[in-house]
Amino acid sequence: MAEKQAEAAAVIKTKTTKQMNTIKQLLLSSIILSPFLALSQDASDSLPVYKKRVLESVEVDFLSSLYGQNGDNAAVTGGSGTEQLMDGTATLVISIPLNADDVLTIDAGVSAYTSASSSNINPFDNRKIADNFQASTGASGSDVWTNVTGSYSHSSDDRNDIWSAKLSVSNEYDYFSTGAGGSYTKLFNEKNTELSVHGSVYIDTWRAIYPYELRPFAAGGNGLFNNLFRSNTITGNTNYDPTFSTFDSEGRYSYALGFGFSQILHKNITGSLALDLVQQSGLLSTPFQRVYFADVENSYIQNFQLADDIERLPGSRSKVALGGKLNWYLNEYVVLRSFYRYYFDDWGIQSHTASLEIPVKISSKFTLYPSYRYYDQTAADHFKAYETALSTDLYYTSDYDLSQYSANQFGFGLTYTDIFTNAHIWRFGLKSIDFRFYQYNRNTTFRSSIGTLGFKFVLN
Repeated sequence: MAEKQAEAAAVIKTKTTKQMNTIKQLLLSSIILSPFLALSQDASDSLPVYKKRVLESVEVDFLSSLYGQNGDNAAVTGGSGTEQLMDGTATLVISIPLNADDVLTIDAGVSAYTSASSSNINPFDNRKIADNFQASTGASGSDVWTNVTGSYSHSSDDRNDIWSAKLSVSNEYDYFSTGAGGSYTKLFNEKNTELSVHGSVYIDTWRAIYPYELRPFAAGGNGLFNNLFRSNTITGNTNYDPTFSTFDSEGRYSYALGFGFSQILHKNITGSLALDLVQQSGLLSTPFQRVYFADVENSYIQNFQLADDIERLPGSRSKVALGGKLNWYLNEYVVLRSFYRYYFDDWGIQSHTASLEIPVKISSKFTLYPSYRYYDQTAADHFKAYETALSTDLYYTSDYDLSQYSANQFGFGLTYTDIFTNAHIWRFGLKSIDFRFYQYNRNTTFRSSIGTLGFKFVLN
């Protein structure tokens, strides 16, 4: 009996030893062959393989800008009046890696402006003499715009497929907007080629505000019996009697679809093409922008010309833009970035945009960005310069953004980058600082400038 028990114990020990040797062999084989097996084996029967994360840690971008403009063709006052405006913005963008493949991004921004032109929606504030070229002190002279956008992106294990989706909400005094969109990007040819498609929809609602002097003439209004006209003397055409009606619907719908293609053409050259299609419908006119008719005698209160009507534009618009980029890496210090876009729509506008940016690396941490942009467009079919629209026209606008013009923009930027994030604020390391300035001049009286400042932090 003892011998049989000893034999049984020896058999069990032998089997156990063989099993342990087999396990050791399998482990050794898996270590040696894992780089090759990982490409073909199912996740269910493979050992964990290291995968680089799309985003290593939380990133926080703080962006700010200050914008100013001036000119003599304000749309609020029918194409003749001050376009002075100042706008300041602040934006916070937080990118959060949910895991190795997924990133959640929250983009929240606020913009506050003061505008001499929009203040003249109601120029009769009894504090200054009303004038198209002078700012009123009314409430419409300033506003605050707020926006929150949330986006989610997912990358496949091989990083060749990227899906994303986003939702957005924005609001200001006379406008509310909601939007949704998504995109898909495919990389192939060893990531030398990229195809993408993206789409979005925006549903907007106006809280229509009309020029102050036209409001008494809307349906049911008392016209010249209104206190504005009883308290002030009308000069010029004293029989001021505009034919005015408010818009029946205050909704606007915008649908966008875009396609992109990029290719590494050479070890130093990359190129890309993009096609964007936009369809809009609903209230595409701006309710507070005045129009003055050539066939109606002018009426004034003080020095302010009273509106004959507001702009009236078609209820639909189709836009097409086709563009391309070509980037040439000259050497480790200089890169050429060129861009061209052709645009047209069914309102009669055609435009050409060309730009060139030349990043120059001036040290290991600083890069300089000089740039130039040229723009040229034709006028919209329904654009009428100041006092050239007729009361018999179906559509008309005196918004000089829809006129024929050309523009030049000169800019420069400076970026500081520290990949080691030596400077810290609490647990966040400073990765980069970016400053840009652009001066924009049209071949009219319009001028604008903008300065932007951005900080990128990384959670360490």
